[in-house]
Amino acid sequence: MTYEIRITHQAKKDIEQLAPKLKNKLYAILTTVIAENPYVGKKLLGELAGSYSYRLTFKDRIVCSIDDKKKTVYIERAKTHYGD
Repeated sequence: MTYEIRITHQAKKDIEQLAPKLKNKLYAILTTVIAENPYVGKKLLGELAGSYSYRLTFKDRIVCSIDDKKKTVYIERAKTHYGD
């Protein structure tokens, strides 16, 4: 079953700052990987516990949370989450 993808306000701001090539890569990851099986990402700890991370570039990550009841994935960030 495919999950619905929702993008938070912060993630929208992150996406606007991405180069067109990275926006295409992000879209591909969202539709072919995360929507199909959001649990394939790395489970995060600390401040971001409960969220999952997927590599976008060497530095940037897609950070999302999952609502299984609604079959929805909330994209929280689309850039680095390392404090840079």
